[in-house]
Amino acid sequence: METKNQTTVKYFILEGLSDNPEQQTSLFALFLTLYLVGLVSNIAVMAAIAADSHLHTPMYFFIWNLSLVDICITTTIVPQLLVSCISHWKTISYSCCIAQLYFFVGMETIDSLLLGAMAYDRYVAICRPLHYCTAMDKKVCSMLIAGSWAVGLLNSLLHSLMIVRLSFCASNLIQSFFCDVPALLKLSCSKTSNNELLILTEGICLALLSIAPIVISYALIISTLLGIRSSERRIKAFSTCSSHLIVVSLYYGTVLFIYFRPTSSYSLRKEKAVTVMYTIVTPMLNPFIYSLRNDKMKVAIKKVMC
Repeated sequence: METKNQTTVKYFILEGLSDNPEQQTSLFALFLTLYLVGLVSNIAVMAAIAADSHLHTPMYFFIWNLSLVDICITTTIVPQLLVSCISHWKTISYSCCIAQLYFFVGMETIDSLLLGAMAYDRYVAICRPLHYCTAMDKKVCSMLIAGSWAVGLLNSLLHSLMIVRLSFCASNLIQSFFCDVPALLKLSCSKTSNNELLILTEGICLALLSIAPIVISYALIISTLLGIRSSERRIKAFSTCSSHLIVVSLYYGTVLFIYFRPTSSYSLRKEKAVTVMYTIVTPMLNPFIYSLRNDKMKVAIKKVMC
């Protein structure tokens, strides 16, 4: 039997972060500041890597792409959030909602896959340093980057098409500050079993493509570091992957809290706060984590700023 799209909802209402009118100005100023700081810092990192020939290596190529994805994530979310903070009518059209969902899911998927590729890069650099130039040559690096973008955009396209097939004929109030798959599934008045199956399937696939490489790579890295007798060499080797570990901890820590927390501890306010962390705050912090702990990045950024 053919499934028809019986959507009657023409727009959605975003609940936002607060119903208190007195807090809207403060929230607007806060998120505008976070957005501008994140935008400028990520652009500075991208410009520094592009301008300094010493940074034309696989690790910095991954960081360049990660900064680009972080810019896309915040640009997908924050402008609509700023409009909601200063507007009494917090609406978003159906088409804009689907577009926001597409770019958000795509960029988040690419982000997770890039973190997995970066973990593999650190494994090769520490555990197989003599083979690094051949194992992570330009071709391999380009394939990892292109594969991350292709899988991310195809995954988001599939989710968007599955959402478009659903009917929305009851409430149009989204209990969040942006359009996401779980929020829209709650509003649908049609069967969402296929969507839930897709989420489970692609979640397992992404875990194999992103989380598994991170866990396996760092298990091998730790094993190699424990075999190094010199404490100075051990610390120096660990420092090359410490920034990546911090970024991974921030990203997956907030994601795991949202999707794997006990039902008894559910709190809408707490969930919104954590969502702000991984959609706005973490992309803003990433360039500082990579630049402040890296002397080459500091020098390159100073040259760009001057």
